[in-house]
Parts: sequence; C-alpha cells; structure tokens
Amino acid sequence: MQRNISLTVNGERRELPVNDADTLLEVLRDGLKLWSVRESCGVGACGSCTVLLDGRPVSACFLLAARLDGRTVETVEGLGSDDSLHPIQQAFLEHDAAQCGYCTPGFIMAAKALLEEHDDPTDDQVRDYLCGNLCRCGGYPNIIRAVRAAAVRMSGG
Repeated sequence: MQRNISLTVNGERRELPVNDADTLLEVLRDGLKLWSVRESCGVGACGSCTVLLDGRPVSACFLLAARLDGRTVETVEGLGSDDSLHPIQQAFLEHDAAQCGYCTPGFIMAAKALLEEHDDPTDDQVRDYLCGNLCRCGGYPNIIRAVRAAAVRMSGG
C-alpha cells in the first residue's frame, strides 16, 4: 500500500509517497537522490547507511519509512557547503580519515551525534560510539584522530 509521509530532511520539509515496504535508505537515495546514504550489508550491521533520525544515529537500511511520518532526518548533504565544510568533514579530510570513502558518510553522521553528546570525547568514547560503523580499509586510527580534532575545532579550541 502506498501512503504519503512528511519528513524534514536536512532542514527541508518534504511530502513523500512511500510504500509500506520502503526503507528510509530507499526513500533517501531513490526518492531524494541523497547519494551519501549507502547500502552495504542491508541489515543494519555495518553503519554505511547511518543518518541522524531526530538527532540520533540510525541505520537507514532497515527502518521502514512509512513509520517515520513527522520525523527529522539529517544526512551528510545537510552538513556544511561546498564553500565551507562542517568541522567534522574538514577534520576527516585533514586527517586522511577517508580511504575508499564508502563508509565515510556514515562515520561522519555518527561522529556528529557523538560530538553533540560529548564535546571532548576520549579515544575510548569515540571507539565505543562508532563501534557500529565498519571501515573495510582499516582507517580507524585516522578516523579517531579526525573525530578528536573535530571536537577541538567545534569547541572553539
């Protein structure tokens, strides 16, 4: 069955037709052309499709969009701009935290949620918070450094 839902996506209210079986990932990629939301495992185990739903990191690949009416979603496309990257995006660039780049949007969104909860996380807190995001290239040390650098930048340090 098809129905219309209303989502606020990257600050813009959107009315979207969805089928009962459509995932949030499908709606964001196929419906809104937000290519940063990537499918890898399809079961919420890898973090490639991580977005923020009402400020909390979630795997978009197994959330049914029809159940999300009235919610707020943020993707990497909602951060920064071509002229001015978000501090987390800038830190990922500066610390070579994106190797192949496939997992990077999910890590950035999870890092954003972490830094909104903890303005100065320890390495262990970063590792614990990002444990649901997998990097097949093994870029974890650089990712941790990037998140810590972003924390400093975001706190004005």
